[in-house]
Amino acid sequence: MGLTNAPTAALTALAPTVWGSTYLVTTELLPPDRPLLATTVRALPGGLFLLALGRRLPAGVWWWRALVLGVLNIGAFNALLFVAAYRLPGGIAAVLLSAQPTFVVLLAALLLGEPVTARHALACALGAGGVALLVLRGAVAPDTVGVLAAVGGALCMASGITLTKRWGRPEGVGLPTFTGWQLTAGGAVLLPVWLSLEEMPDRLTGANLLGFGYLAGLGAVLSYLLWFRGIARLPAVAVSLLALGSPVVAALLGYLVKDQTLSALQLLGIAAVLLAVVLGQPTSSRSGRTT
Repeated sequence: MGLTNAPTAALTALAPTVWGSTYLVTTELLPPDRPLLATTVRALPGGLFLLALGRRLPAGVWWWRALVLGVLNIGAFNALLFVAAYRLPGGIAAVLLSAQPTFVVLLAALLLGEPVTARHALACALGAGGVALLVLRGAVAPDTVGVLAAVGGALCMASGITLTKRWGRPEGVGLPTFTGWQLTAGGAVLLPVWLSLEEMPDRLTGANLLGFGYLAGLGAVLSYLLWFRGIARLPAVAVSLLALGSPVVAALLGYLVKDQTLSALQLLGIAAVLLAVVLGQPTSSRSGRTT
């Protein structure tokens, strides 16, 4: 990875680092059994805040583009992620979602003209294998709906990354406003789903409010600002591989905070994921748009 790209990749990697902490925050701070509430609160308030800050709505084709990107990157992705998490063991869901960089390689070749290289193929294989070593625990019976949801989530994220890269953002629109469009669209799509399937908790504690604030502030506003900035400046495949850092962070936090163990195979998996991330980064400063 060229020195020019290293700071951008490091900043972009902070987004999946924060996302990797979501499981710990959810289990320790949020009301139980309210996944759709958590995802809606994560997206919609932050999106509305950024919209109010930028005071600019989409225009022309960007009405439907913002909706498509918001659904792919946030709304549908998060909904499918939680369906997969509820119907599959976490390890199986994480492994299926780790197919996302492979989908990006194919979509980037078709839509962006990014060549498919042996280096990218090796990085995708190492990343998926590393996640499998990190999270898989024994044999389980597959759940068809859960498997389809996990694969659908991976396709949503891959499509969101690729289309965000292809469309860029309109001239004169700042990154916070662009991020606000997508968070608002994604949250608005999630809102009726949450209202139809879940109820509000009987009461919210101070810990609950702290957890929701973390998800909306760091987990959405800051992390998606960094994520979309990275998509604009790095090749799509490089960004997609950075997302594999989420299960690594989740495992490390479980070890540090919840006294969970890390086996030799899990440590090997972490090393494989990190190597995949490095292999997937561009080797020169010509990495993509800098919008």
